[in-house]
Amino acid sequence: MGRKNRGTTKGRVSRLGTYAIASSIDEPNSISCTTFNILAPIYKRLNHEDQSCRESDYKANWLSRNNRILDWLLFERSSIICLQEFWVGNEELVGMYDKRLGDAGYNNFKLARTNNRGDGLLTAVHKDYFKVIAHRELLFNDFGDRVAQLLHVELIAPFAQCRTNNVRQEMLIVNTHLLFPHDSSFSMERLRQVYKILQYVDSYQKENKLNPLPIILCGDWNGSKRGHIYKFLRSQGFVSSYDTAHQYTDTDAQKWVSHRNHRGNICGVDFIWLLNPNSYRKLLKTSWRNAIFSMFKYQLRRASLTEKDAFAFLKADSDGDYITYAGFCEALRQLNLIGQCYGLSAEEINDLWLQADIDENGVLDYNEFQQHRVWNPSRSEPRDGICDESWDGIVSDTEETIGFSVKNAVLFPTEAEKGTWPEDYSLSDHAKLTVVFSPVRMLCCQLSR
Repeated sequence: MGRKNRGTTKGRVSRLGTYAIASSIDEPNSISCTTFNILAPIYKRLNHEDQSCRESDYKANWLSRNNRILDWLLFERSSIICLQEFWVGNEELVGMYDKRLGDAGYNNFKLARTNNRGDGLLTAVHKDYFKVIAHRELLFNDFGDRVAQLLHVELIAPFAQCRTNNVRQEMLIVNTHLLFPHDSSFSMERLRQVYKILQYVDSYQKENKLNPLPIILCGDWNGSKRGHIYKFLRSQGFVSSYDTAHQYTDTDAQKWVSHRNHRGNICGVDFIWLLNPNSYRKLLKTSWRNAIFSMFKYQLRRASLTEKDAFAFLKADSDGDYITYAGFCEALRQLNLIGQCYGLSAEEINDLWLQADIDENGVLDYNEFQQHRVWNPSRSEPRDGICDESWDGIVSDTEETIGFSVKNAVLFPTEAEKGTWPEDYSLSDHAKLTVVFSPVRMLCCQLSR
């Protein structure tokens, strides 16, 4: 892509000078991805004492702010742009993004949240880098009115590492915005949203007879590195691109932030996840079960129960030294994992029980409780070079495909990288995250047809 007009932007934008932006411009063998919750004007409060006073009522305000957002996006010119809280309900704002992004060479895809919530998603991919093979929409009508977009694209830039004809150069891009955790009862629903997204991605690949492709999963996850969703995605082989770039571990939760929420709390909730086609993955259903058992154990420990106390809690009024199905269900109810509108279904409870009841005798003794998933959910760490176990089929061969290494990642405003939030930042209540990837050749499993 050419460099013309890229140095003409004045003011604070031109002084950004980050390594990631320089890499995306100067390195022909890199692609970049930006995710940004741009705070829909219908949600932006202008007066904290009057909660009904929103930016959407003041055209000059939202028009100016969104033009500044577009200035940033067009200066950076990422290969992929994923926006959340895009005000799809306003034709003028939609037209402004369509024109400015379209004139800059992007293909734009928009998706409104269900039940006329007013906001939604926008995913834009640059024509110089990608040919769009398919675009799919995932609607969570029964999952908190959230939505997700799936783009199947082919890379068309002449990447030096992948020029031979026998290397597949396709990838999947997902953009989403998860439910806000208003209280602990929403944890199950948010986990279910991610599970449904991954189910859909797997189904898409299988239905189209695709071998595993690299997946870039972007968005506002409304959850931190301490949460169940982070652990769930890690068990599926995904890595946080920002943490990878900065060599942060899973425990480095306070080193960066990306959001100041309506409660005034700052937290890191915006992620660009990467899954390479050679990454190890558990069976998706296994990851889901382990995540639920982990949530179960978390609630027990939150109540300051030791292992023996937790067993006694689940045993309840059982005559024997074992846990019955009825006691198991009652414990789930008391821990708010069922009985809520977002709780576990009867089918899901039964599936968990069958997994916990190792000897299939209809009760859980202390050994089953202690050694298996109720108290010690099995975990796996991602390992490189192992074929994806979640695919049904026989591995008949391997093929070369494209994958990605994380070259760099930056947050703006830059204070967010140090775990603080600047008072003078007004573009959004979220930071903008940009990651630069380098394509690499790798082997992946080729499934029999």
